[in-house]
Amino acid sequence: MNTDIPLDTSTQHDQHGRWPQAESVEDFRHNLAAVHARITAACQRVGRDPTGVRLLPVSKTKPEASLRLAYAAGCRALGENKPQEAYRKWEALADLTDLQWSVIGHLQTNKAKLVARFATEFQALDSLRVAEALERRLQAEGRGLDGFVQVNTSGETSKYGLPPEVRVAAGRGGRFPA
Repeated sequence: MNTDIPLDTSTQHDQHGRWPQAESVEDFRHNLAAVHARITAACQRVGRDPTGVRLLPVSKTKPEASLRLAYAAGCRALGENKPQEAYRKWEALADLTDLQWSVIGHLQTNKAKLVARFATEFQALDSLRVAEALERRLQAEGRGLDGFVQVNTSGETSKYGLPPEVRVAAGRGGRFPA
């Protein structure tokens, strides 16, 4: 083990809400560079290739103007955990045709229709009911999206996720087919 590499992997959660807010494209570029540097350092500490790590900025609570600055700084994918808010932002930013949206977190089946309209990715598929609802809606829209399955390895009923023994067939390579 290389003792020259610091093992501190603190997350700096105590700074939550106290980070400087980006107010320009340059601010976003600076902040993105700092995050990428932290990712690279963390990967080096554990011997992982940083090119295999993807940064997904989350747009939660951020106004359209901030998202446009992030886009101008190079962000081409954004995550959102509230489908209605993500859909509104998707509509408002429709002129940014290469901007992709990832819906993250638990999804109620009645929101599957909304997600099927715009998302390119859904993280945290946690039930077969949601998978079936999403599949029906995607087929009706004539489109597909990438899906990530959330697995409840602890078996706790208070936690979302499929049990490890359940297999979800979502098409080729984890993609819900169109």
